[in-house]
Amino acid sequence: MTAPVFVVDSLVLPDGCGGEFVLDGPEGRHAVSVKRLRAGEDVVLTDGRGRWAEGVVKAAEGKDRLVVMDLETVHEEPPAQPRITVVQALPKGDRGELAVETMTEVGIDAIVPWAAGRCITQWKGERGVKALTKWRATAREAGKQSRRVRFPEVGELASSKQVAGLLAGADFAAVLHESGEGTLATAALPSAGEIVLVVGPEGGVSPEELALFAEAGAAAYRLGPSVLRTSTAGTAAGALLLGRTGRWS
Repeated sequence: MTAPVFVVDSLVLPDGCGGEFVLDGPEGRHAVSVKRLRAGEDVVLTDGRGRWAEGVVKAAEGKDRLVVMDLETVHEEPPAQPRITVVQALPKGDRGELAVETMTEVGIDAIVPWAAGRCITQWKGERGVKALTKWRATAREAGKQSRRVRFPEVGELASSKQVAGLLAGADFAAVLHESGEGTLATAALPSAGEIVLVVGPEGGVSPEELALFAEAGAAAYRLGPSVLRTSTAGTAAGALLLGRTGRWS
């Protein structure tokens, strides 16, 4: 099994540290009290923004301090190409966190929550702040679980007009919709740049939104013969794109 990943705010080894680092706080507590790591076990520390270092547990102290040694080199993982962003309409209940979790696990680079016209769920006021915080926390935890060192960015809630602006700047823009004449499996994809994929709500993308997105350069594509739920469509489509672009080679 690959070494567990723990997140630090800034992965900079101070001079004279001798390759040692103390992991404390919530991450240290998880390592010591939940994972029960012991001396000699391998770990990976990352800032979640592409910087990471391998180390070995020197000691577990108390309930929330893990001393890591042999951190000699900080590596930098460059952003993957092409970059894949999924615009995710707000699902009902906790399916939003499910969508974020699984999209993170497969390797999506950015997730943009979208207040589509047919969304039942509405992010307003304090409820919206809490929901966005949950999405971002889910991306962080799923990034650790899937051993990523560059976690997906979860953007602010976007309106349909803002989504259209995002699509207009993409190298390839697509809307998953049953009206599509072509399939995502046969679409011509760029080898670099930005891919933006729109996943609509349970009620579907409205004709007005489809027209707005088409004007921005996003064509409608079918994913397959069956209709997926909004909480799973982004993950399935993302996996297809990751395979077709060679990122899963």
